[in-house]
Amino acid sequence: MSENLDKSNVNEAGKSKSNDSEQGLEDAVEGADEALQKAIKSDSSSPQRVQRPHSSPPRFVTVEELLETARGVTNMALAHEIVVNGDFQIKPVELPENSLKKRVKEIVHKAFWDCLSAQLSEDPPAYDHAIKLVGEIKETLLSFLLPGHTRLRNQITEVLDLDLIKQEAENGALDISKLAEFIIGMMGTLCAPARDEEVKKLKDIKEIVPLFREIFSVLDLMKVDMANFAISSIRPHLMQQSVEYERKKFQEILERQPNSLDFVTQWLEEASEDLMTQKYKHALPVGGAAAGSGDMPRLSPVAVQNYAYLKLLKWDHLQRPFPETVLMDQSRFHELQLQLEQLTVLGAVLLITFSMAAPGISSQADFAEKLKMIVKILLTDMHLPSFHLKDVLTTIGEKVCLEVSSCLSLCGSSPFTSDKETVLKGQIQAVASPDDPIRRIMESRILTFLETYLASGHQKPLPTVPGGLSPVQRELEEVAIKFARLVNYNKMVFCPYYDAILSKILVRS
Repeated sequence: MSENLDKSNVNEAGKSKSNDSEQGLEDAVEGADEALQKAIKSDSSSPQRVQRPHSSPPRFVTVEELLETARGVTNMALAHEIVVNGDFQIKPVELPENSLKKRVKEIVHKAFWDCLSAQLSEDPPAYDHAIKLVGEIKETLLSFLLPGHTRLRNQITEVLDLDLIKQEAENGALDISKLAEFIIGMMGTLCAPARDEEVKKLKDIKEIVPLFREIFSVLDLMKVDMANFAISSIRPHLMQQSVEYERKKFQEILERQPNSLDFVTQWLEEASEDLMTQKYKHALPVGGAAAGSGDMPRLSPVAVQNYAYLKLLKWDHLQRPFPETVLMDQSRFHELQLQLEQLTVLGAVLLITFSMAAPGISSQADFAEKLKMIVKILLTDMHLPSFHLKDVLTTIGEKVCLEVSSCLSLCGSSPFTSDKETVLKGQIQAVASPDDPIRRIMESRILTFLETYLASGHQKPLPTVPGGLSPVQRELEEVAIKFARLVNYNKMVFCPYYDAILSKILVRS
């Protein structure tokens, strides 16, 4: 069901920063590389949309409106990716082998370099194209400089003075090799350490045309390095501006597409209903009689939001559309979901093993860590289509029994009987079923831990892990921190929308 939000209130929540800072971020985002935008689109794309609610009034939109909305989504996703993904980097564009674009590019480039070669082979040589290339190289080198690089700027401007170079060419006094030597030296000064080897190889190229070709190739790599350096430098300062920018862009999308919060509304309604059902069950007195309305605990918006985020960790990504406000992080939530599923199976196997083994065996840190690593390695490919959990758990059962027997022997404890081994293997194999009681207990405790961490306001130290989760505490805390960061940032951006929706949902409940 779609809710018509009070857009004026939402707009006011997104205007706490100056227009200058917003414009600066917008300019930076909108000027991003086309290939990078395509990568972001594919990373944040959602599965097929099905059963979209139709409560919002339909309206026709023009092609221009659709294109403008698409640009807004792409720019918002790009800004979001820069801030949220600490490993975000721009990568050089690599066209697919045998693709039409790659063939066309190769043909055009070959024609250009052949033309340059022909000009330089004339008697006397014609330097028109070569001088234009030197001008492009000059502008590129200058773009790498910081405001304080005055000496380097003067050197580049003086040596690569195009007017002077043209005069030398007209008088037959131009030494193109000397210019190339200066360019390579300046590239070595300005390049990142990772490019030292590529720049060094340029010195071994003696022919002018291949040399210029390789110079441009290395300069393209240096441009990417400079862009990544700029991103890493400004990322700490982008957080607040990005929050406002994303909220502003989403508001623009919402104004063009009023139904852009339908799935968010549905998601929050379900979370509210589920949470209310849980509280109602806990509020029932002994005997099952209904409690009085005055005894029913009321839901807080924060509790509903936190529970809604937990539901994303149990999402059916193939069948259900993802809520619009978390769509750009769908791949991240899905990755966390897969990690938690693996962690649930790992924790269940360890809990079963330590419960059946001799008392004190789980307290031996070296053995516990070794056993965990063995099981963890065997579960590495758990979410690949070719992975068969039941078969792998059979292998894990055999391996666990061998390790436990070996440990008991070294400790001088009573050996593991064949009956115990059979029971242990059977219980480990049973974990393959999502309805296995031990697996469900582990899953419930993991979600409880995450819910407690969200409710604590992400304070340190982290909450105490529930019983049975100690062997996987480190892995669970790592997931909890990643999850909380995603949730916290999403709340910062979209909290005004959530508050507006929940204010209407909770009034009805």
